[in-house]
Amino acid sequence: MNGVFITGSNTEVGKTTVAIEIIKHLSKTRQVKVRKPVETNCELLGGGYIPKDAIALNEVSNSNESLNIVCPNRFALEASPEEASASIGKILSLDDLVQACNDQAGDSFILVEGAGGIYSPIAEKALNSDLAACLQLPVIIIVRDELGAVNQGLLAIEAVKKNNLEVLCLILNEINSNTLLNKESIAGYTDVPILPFSKDNLEFFYSEIERLI
Repeated sequence: MNGVFITGSNTEVGKTTVAIEIIKHLSKTRQVKVRKPVETNCELLGGGYIPKDAIALNEVSNSNESLNIVCPNRFALEASPEEASASIGKILSLDDLVQACNDQAGDSFILVEGAGGIYSPIAEKALNSDLAACLQLPVIIIVRDELGAVNQGLLAIEAVKKNNLEVLCLILNEINSNTLLNKESIAGYTDVPILPFSKDNLEFFYSEIERLI
């Protein structure tokens, strides 16, 4: 499989927001397919569960794939996929997610977005790190640019490397403007590329992502 695995240092760090911009840019020059193999906190509408993040990711890709391929496992409970699937008596296995990611992948560039942080449970007795290890894709870590980002970022990098995976880059998502020096601080402790992300400077972000990928 050719692509990247998007994870976070935690939940609510803006993984989908950043992933959308990566897909927008890469789709200009190559076919990009999205895999969000499981999503929770889905709204029940018209007899089906609506995965908001998977829909947003798929809409900016150029693959025109069915949502059933992009995100085949959807649950209503706002919890980890392991807990959400168990709440309805379903066993969601790591093999289910690996198969979902590989389904009709072909030679396209595949962007896989996990659920939560790198050590968040994503299937029965399986973490996001386990899924990334099975797929053997380089990992992009999203960290919210805030107080504590240095600790969160370095822990996430260590977790990815512990699973013998490549960290393509760490992205600092500046959700709220600040004057913190998180980029410089993290860079002092790792050789992983650190990219700032802000909607006010997307051209620089696009050029750096293109260079790394």
